[in-house]
Amino acid sequence: MGNCFSDVAGGRAAVGGSAAAASAAAGNDAVDHFLKSRGLYGSQIELSFSATNMRDRDVLSKSDPMLVGYTKGRDGTLTEAFRTEVVLNSLNPTWIAKHTITFQFEVVQTLVFHAYDVDTQFHNIDVKMLKLEEQQFLGEASCVLSEVVTRPSRSLTLDLVYREDPTIPGNPRRCGQLIVHAEECISSKTTTEMVLKCSNLEQKDLFSRSDPFLLISKIVEAGLPIPVCKTEVLKNDNHPIWKPVFLSIQQVGSKENPLMIECFNFNSSGKHDLIGKVQKSLAELEKLHSSGEGVHLFLPTTVGHSYQNKVLKSQIFVENFSQSSRHTFLDYLTGGCELNFMVAIDFTASNGNPRLPDSLHYLDPSGRLNAYQRAIIEVGEVLQFYDSDKRFPAWGFGARPIDGPVSHCFNLNGSNNHCEVDGVQGIMIAYTSALYNVSLAGPTLFGPVISNAALIASQSLANGGRKYFVLLIITDGVVTDLQETKDAIVKASDLPLSILIVGVGGADFKEMEILDADKGDRLESSTGRVASRDIVQFIPLRDVQSGEISVVQELLAELPTQFLSYMRSRNIQPNI
Repeated sequence: MGNCFSDVAGGRAAVGGSAAAASAAAGNDAVDHFLKSRGLYGSQIELSFSATNMRDRDVLSKSDPMLVGYTKGRDGTLTEAFRTEVVLNSLNPTWIAKHTITFQFEVVQTLVFHAYDVDTQFHNIDVKMLKLEEQQFLGEASCVLSEVVTRPSRSLTLDLVYREDPTIPGNPRRCGQLIVHAEECISSKTTTEMVLKCSNLEQKDLFSRSDPFLLISKIVEAGLPIPVCKTEVLKNDNHPIWKPVFLSIQQVGSKENPLMIECFNFNSSGKHDLIGKVQKSLAELEKLHSSGEGVHLFLPTTVGHSYQNKVLKSQIFVENFSQSSRHTFLDYLTGGCELNFMVAIDFTASNGNPRLPDSLHYLDPSGRLNAYQRAIIEVGEVLQFYDSDKRFPAWGFGARPIDGPVSHCFNLNGSNNHCEVDGVQGIMIAYTSALYNVSLAGPTLFGPVISNAALIASQSLANGGRKYFVLLIITDGVVTDLQETKDAIVKASDLPLSILIVGVGGADFKEMEILDADKGDRLESSTGRVASRDIVQFIPLRDVQSGEISVVQELLAELPTQFLSYMRSRNIQPNI
C-alpha cells in the first residue's frame, strides 16, 4: 500500500493514521487518498526536446524557434507548463531547457507542444514575458506521457503539423519533427531501507498490550506533515520490531528534511490512539543507527491553556539503515514488461432490464455512458498504452446466452473459440452486442472469471512471458460465491495478476471490501492458505464519482506497487 513495501505481519494489512499528525488518526484511507490524488507516488521525469526540419519563416536567416509545452485536461483545456529558451538561427534546434513532470500511472497525461519563431525584436525579453500571439507559429504536436516513458529508448518522435486556416477541415501540413526524450530522475530510484523498533511502549488497551504501527510523514512548509509511509500492525507487542520500510529520496525531499515518526495503537474502528512521536531527518536516523542509541518518544499534552511535549519512557531505535538504487516501475516498462488488460462484466438480473432507463445496463440514445461503459473506458484508456497488441480478453458472467444454460464466464464477443477483442472500442462494441444476445440471470459468481484470468497469466508465465495481467471486474452486487472467490484469489496471488473491482449501483458492498486486503486481514483460502500478497483493489463507483479523485485514480493508483511487489518477491530484473 503506497510506496512503503513492508509485507504484512500477523495476517494484518498495513494501516495508517490521519493526514493531520496533531490528532489521533482517523483511518488509513485518508493517507492513501492524499498521496494518490496529488501524484506523490509517481516518478519524477525530466523531459528534453529537439527538433528537425522545422519551417523557415525568416527571409534573410533561419527561424529562431522556442517550444511551449502544455498539459491537456480531460475537458480539453490547455494549461501552459513550460517554455524553452529561444535557439537562434536554427531549423534543427536542441533546446537546453528541461521540463520536470511527475509521472502518474493512473492518469492519462496528454502533453501538447507548440513551436514558435521568435522575432528578433523580442530576443532580449524573458521568454516568460513573450506574447505568443506576436510570434510566428511553426507547428504543433501532442502525445501521452506514457507513450514516451514506455519506449525502450525513452524517446518519441512526433510530427510537427500546421494548418494554414484552423477553421477549414482537412489534413494539416507536416512541417518537421519534434523529438521528446524522458529520463527518470535519480531521486526516484534512490531508496533508504530501515528497520525500526520501539521499546517500553505505553499500554493503550485495557486487557492486552498495544497493537502498534508507525506512520512516517515529511514536514513541509508551515510545518504541515504529509504522510509518506506506514508500517504493518504488530499485535499485542510493547517492544515491536517492524519489517523493513523503504523511503525514496523523492518521497522525503532530502536526507536533511525533517520527518515526523508517529507510533499509533491500532483500533479496528479506525480511530487509532497516538502512543508517541519523534521528529528526525534521515541523516539523523542514520546517526542513531551508527551509535546504536535510541531516542525517547514524546506526547503532546495540554497544560492549562498551552501545549507541552511530555517525554516518554518509550524509545525508538534504528536497527538497520542502508541506501541503494532500486529498479522502478518505469524501469520494468522500458525493459519490455507489459500490462495486459482483461475485463469481466456482470450480466446478472439485478442490473435491471437493459431496455428500461432505470437499468444499470441501459444504453442511453443520447450517448450518455452508463456506469459499466464509464468504467471500461476510464480504466481501458489508461492501460491500453502498456499493452503492445491492444487485444483484450473480455468476458461476461451471470447471464444465459441464446439457447444455452446460465454461464458464469462467457466470451463477450459471442465467439466459442477466442475471448479477445481489439482495443477499448472492441470491448464497448462486444458489450453492446452482448446486451442484445443474452438474458440476464444470476447468481453473482466471480470464481470462474478469476480462474480464467489466472489460467492466462499462468500460461504466459510458463512460456517465459514478461507480462503482468490486470483483470477489471465490474459488478452491481455482492458476490455469492465468497469463499470460492477467496480461494481463486489466494491461488492467483502467486501469479503476475492484479484484480480491480468496480461496484456500480446502490448495493451494500461491505462484504466486497473483505476481498481488498487494504481494509483488513489478508485473504485466507478454505484450506487455510494465506494470500502471498494483496492483488485486489475494490472501489464503489459512487464513493468517488463526485470527488476530486476519479474512479481510475482510486482504482489504479495501487497497481504499480502490486506490480513491483510481484517482481521483487521473485527477483525478476528489468531488461535495461
